[in-house]
Amino acid sequence: MPPFATSAGAPPGIGIGLRHAHYRDFLSATPPLDWVEVHSENYFGDGGFDLHVLDTVRRDLPVSLHGVGLGLGSTNPLDFAHVAKLKRLIERIEPAVVSEHLCWGATSAGHLNDLLPMPLTQAALALISARVSELQDALGRPVLLENVSTYVRFRDDQYSEAAFLAELASRTGCGVLLDVNNLYVNQCNHGEDAVAAMNALAIGTIGEIHLAGHRVTDVAVIDDHGSRVANEVWALYEYALQRFGTIPTLIEWDTDIPALSVMLDEAGRARDVQKTAHAGRSALNPAIQYDAGDAHAA
Repeated sequence: MPPFATSAGAPPGIGIGLRHAHYRDFLSATPPLDWVEVHSENYFGDGGFDLHVLDTVRRDLPVSLHGVGLGLGSTNPLDFAHVAKLKRLIERIEPAVVSEHLCWGATSAGHLNDLLPMPLTQAALALISARVSELQDALGRPVLLENVSTYVRFRDDQYSEAAFLAELASRTGCGVLLDVNNLYVNQCNHGEDAVAAMNALAIGTIGEIHLAGHRVTDVAVIDDHGSRVANEVWALYEYALQRFGTIPTLIEWDTDIPALSVMLDEAGRARDVQKTAHAGRSALNPAIQYDAGDAHAA
């Protein structure tokens, strides 16, 4: 599999996640967006209203397929029934991008329905590298792998998550879906430096960026995708654009989903940040722009 290239079909500009709450809005008129992203597994059926909506939206907007169910870091064999359904959807929708998560989620006893954190070891890297290569060969295309928010790290870890992802991309030719909010959540919860994480990723491997809200609790910062993007995350996004260039960017919102107008407002802000970064007017100094210990969500 050749190295991932960000120019290989990634939709330009700003998108949002297509959610059921906004189906009627999309069917009434095409919103001022550049693309949409959907969770692949929601459209594996042979028909129904969900697939009808996606078919309709796809006529006017490029689609990114974002999987949540493969659990590529699991030790049980790759679920080829799942892969076959994904491939059938790819052939139907012709998505610009196909992505999954850097996680595991299944054992021989069954699927755990969660994005569980990988041990960041050489053995785990060998396992998931083989699985990603197997998936890409089955699909006949490269995929993006997303960094995830985690609430534990393992004592035996041999890599940072970013270094692990960088090596995975080098070995398999996959790209990286950079979730900037997840970097910030892990910075707050584990003391990991989000800017250093971005610096560990090679320019040219980032195929998509995710932005989302989070919730601050007394125990941890929770990646709940239930609010506007925090100012601290916007600052990190500026840095990401300065480092990686103008990368296609998605606004994610999965809980307490607001009116479409709110989503479009967030998309508009992302578009403004992109334009500023592209024009070279941003002179972000990450060490000054935000405090790594301040987890307050705007």
